[in-house]
Amino acid sequence: MSSSEESSPLLTVVVAAYDERPTIDVLLERVARAPYDKEIVVVDDGSSDGTREFLDTVARGERTYLDGAGRPVPVTALFQPRNRGKGAALRRGFAVASGSIVLVQDADLEYDPSDYPALVEPIRAGLADVVYGSRFLGGPQRVHLFWHYMGNRLVTLLSNMLTNLKLSDMETGYKAFRRDVVLAIAPTLKSNRFGFEPEITAKVARGGFRVYETPIAYHGRDYDEGKKITWRDGAAAVFHILRFRLFD
Repeated sequence: MSSSEESSPLLTVVVAAYDERPTIDVLLERVARAPYDKEIVVVDDGSSDGTREFLDTVARGERTYLDGAGRPVPVTALFQPRNRGKGAALRRGFAVASGSIVLVQDADLEYDPSDYPALVEPIRAGLADVVYGSRFLGGPQRVHLFWHYMGNRLVTLLSNMLTNLKLSDMETGYKAFRRDVVLAIAPTLKSNRFGFEPEITAKVARGGFRVYETPIAYHGRDYDEGKKITWRDGAAAVFHILRFRLFD
């Protein structure tokens, strides 16, 4: 925000971006046009494909984004000195978030900001502290990779067994939190890469927060379209599920 005297927005959207130059501009446009009074915090994670240079123009005010009413949306661009991973980028974004609700948004176009009401309204209604957007509850999605689907289901099952939550999609990239939940959990987060998802799920469960799930659309990418997560990240997720539920 431009002044500490300004009222805080309802929503802070935190975007972790790594080598997403083909999509980052369109993504920020879609986020800006999505419902709710909002701010955007985008963290470049040491990109080398032009994403960093583009976000530098955003930081200098040379590129602006308008909401559905034609008003400029505040965008804060932060820059990691080197690639550290999604978890580290999100922690940095959380540290400057001022919205009453904090929502995690990937920098690609796999997740659709038109789904924000499904994520935000359970929190606004006082029903939920945390909302997960599930790709497996009936929302429209591209028919995608079978083994990615199976890997997701297996790590979600293991996470559920150890957290006693009944999630259908622990690894989802769409998670929304009341800001006080983020303030309580963020200082304890340790995972720098995709271990963020099982770690924050374990800590949400341990905190006894009210968790809702809602269907979302999903437009998955292939590896030749820029998808980054691999089987190694799936194996790491198993390690992190065990680590943060049993030993942390």
